[in-house]
Amino acid sequence: MDPIYLIIVIILLGLAVLDLSVGVANDAVNFLNSSIGSKVAPLWVILTVASVGVMLGTMFSSGMMEIARSGVFHPEMFSFKNIMVLFLAVMLTDVILLDVFNSLGLPTSTTVSLVFELLGAAVAVALFSIWQAQGGDIAQYINSGKALAIISGIFVSIAIAFVVGSLIMFLTRIIFSFKYKKSFMYLGAIWCGFALTAMTYFIVFKGLRGSPFVVTDFLNLIEADMAKSLLVTFAGWTAIMAILQFVFRVNILKIIVLVGTMALALAFASNDLVNFIGVPLAGLDAFKHAGDISAAGGSIDTLYMDSLNGPVKADFRMLLAAGVVMVLALWFSKKAKTVTETEVNLARQGTGLERFSSTPLSRSLVRWGVDSNKAVNRLVPNSMRNKINSRFVISDNTMADSGMSFDLIRASVNLTIAAMLIALGTSLKLPLSTTYVTFMVAMGTSLADRAWGRESAVYRITGVLTVIGGWFITAIVAFTVAGLVAAILAWGGKVAVFVMFALVMFLLYKSSKFHKKRKSAQAAQAVLLEDESGIVNTSTTEVRDSMKSMLDIYHKNIKGIKEENRNSLRKIMLRADELYQKYKDKRTYEVVPTIQSITLKELDIEQEYVQIVDYTYEISKALRVITSDSSLYIENNHKGFNDDQEKDLEDLSKKVANMYKIFIDMMEKKDYSNFDSITDIRDEIIDQCAKLTKKQIRRVKEKECSTRNSILFMNILNETKTIVLQSVNLMKSQRNMTLTMEKFSNEEIK
Repeated sequence: MDPIYLIIVIILLGLAVLDLSVGVANDAVNFLNSSIGSKVAPLWVILTVASVGVMLGTMFSSGMMEIARSGVFHPEMFSFKNIMVLFLAVMLTDVILLDVFNSLGLPTSTTVSLVFELLGAAVAVALFSIWQAQGGDIAQYINSGKALAIISGIFVSIAIAFVVGSLIMFLTRIIFSFKYKKSFMYLGAIWCGFALTAMTYFIVFKGLRGSPFVVTDFLNLIEADMAKSLLVTFAGWTAIMAILQFVFRVNILKIIVLVGTMALALAFASNDLVNFIGVPLAGLDAFKHAGDISAAGGSIDTLYMDSLNGPVKADFRMLLAAGVVMVLALWFSKKAKTVTETEVNLARQGTGLERFSSTPLSRSLVRWGVDSNKAVNRLVPNSMRNKINSRFVISDNTMADSGMSFDLIRASVNLTIAAMLIALGTSLKLPLSTTYVTFMVAMGTSLADRAWGRESAVYRITGVLTVIGGWFITAIVAFTVAGLVAAILAWGGKVAVFVMFALVMFLLYKSSKFHKKRKSAQAAQAVLLEDESGIVNTSTTEVRDSMKSMLDIYHKNIKGIKEENRNSLRKIMLRADELYQKYKDKRTYEVVPTIQSITLKELDIEQEYVQIVDYTYEISKALRVITSDSSLYIENNHKGFNDDQEKDLEDLSKKVANMYKIFIDMMEKKDYSNFDSITDIRDEIIDQCAKLTKKQIRRVKEKECSTRNSILFMNILNETKTIVLQSVNLMKSQRNMTLTMEKFSNEEIK
């Protein structure tokens, strides 16, 4: 046998380890977000409980392994060589795709990525085989019926999870309300008994069937009288919870959340392990089968892989090793924390800094929701409506004070419903997406719990739509890239194998550096905004950088008009628009949450901080007008400015640049004693703009310039006045903030 196949197997097993790491980093959000969001316990306790669930789940995952072998394609139609190419293409694509989503902090579906990668690679390899054989039918290679059933089941789970999560959360909140301590004393044991019974039924009775480590006869005996088994289980759990609650004074909700975390981690591992090691193990089995044939004197060139249609035999050592890798990734992966932050942020009860902005679609959905709510309110009697609303009133700030994103009631619902649905999918041998289910359950409970208020709904919906859109992108990219990689491997042979593997390693290295740099910047920003000194230093740096950027844009725009350089003006316009969007979002979404999140003793600093953002926004808006008008003017091939106009604008640009440079020097030296020179330059520029306007009017009367030429020239003058006036206001606010900080620091020392 050619040694290249052994190398491919080694690469597949190595990629399996990488895939376990990046896969757990993305899927950890599925079972950690409720525990972390509700602050149920210290992080090390949460991770320990989840690790136990993961290790148990790996022992019960063999029932799904055939999905990677024959769920999407017919292996008997593929030769040994082509099946190895197919599996290698899938793993190379999967590692990179999941790592990209991790770096962006977006949860995606490992199941969807696997299914579409298998489908894309199978189609590419099938077409290559048909091309080599000069004939054939691709329908014979692809298990289209099974693939369609898998895909439809995955996407249907989105709606089911959202609806079920919303409904159960609404009913639960009606029963307990946010002030649930009193009602929970009477109903808590029953609620927890129900939750634990549901988890027990779906995890033990359903989710574990098919595992070699579970006694099938015992499960059959229980299922013979399922009603009695459930009743006994419910009574037992309720009694245990009542004893813990009333005798030992234990907060049994914490038990439910921790048990739910372990159960969901178990369901995740048993359901999703196939996504990480199913393909490499299938490749290993194919290699062993080919080795047996070769040892017996047969030819592997004509060997077709119908052996992969056989039942999967779990290898305890492989499962155990996979579990260990997943647990290590769970504890040490920084990207797992990034993905978790995204979902917890979208589900949190309170207001604060929103990661996503609004979109027309999200605004339309919110308007539809508001109108629908008004229509429902007209049909519901006032007394009933008031009674329902009273159950959703948050009377204190306990969640905000403790750092909780939502309470233990919602966390328990998230975990119970998600664990039930995922374990059910596993028991039915469906590659149910744990990400889709847990994310949509969490979003459904957030909606029902009124976490998406009028102040935050558009941003949360944009976030949800972004994540869901990422899922569809996952499917498209997985299919396309896996197909492309498979085609390259099939055509390029041995050289392509080493080149593609090296490329994947390089991309993983670059991705790691990108994520590390991004998180370091966020951490540094968070530290800087902790107190007065931090916010002053942050604002000083930002003002200096923005001034340099704005001055560069203004100067290059004048130069671009003079040279009639369309490409340069287009780039400058994009830079100006990017700057405008940055400060528009900062002004709209960040200023107030930032002030709320930090404790400042000196209110004047907060006021100046708000004004600095506002003035910078106004300057960027004026720059955006200048650059867009200039670019459009030159794009339309209008005649450029004459020599006299160019000289006027260059002189004006030099004065603006001089004003900026003087103030930047003041900031760096922290010496504002000569600030009057700034106002003097401002007055000179305003006076010069007025003179240039009169001068341009005279040109118009003398018909030296066209109408469009004059409009652009005077627009530049008017927007320049705005830039100069707002810039001086910005400089004053920055000066006042710095001087106030110095005064405050001196008083603190005294």
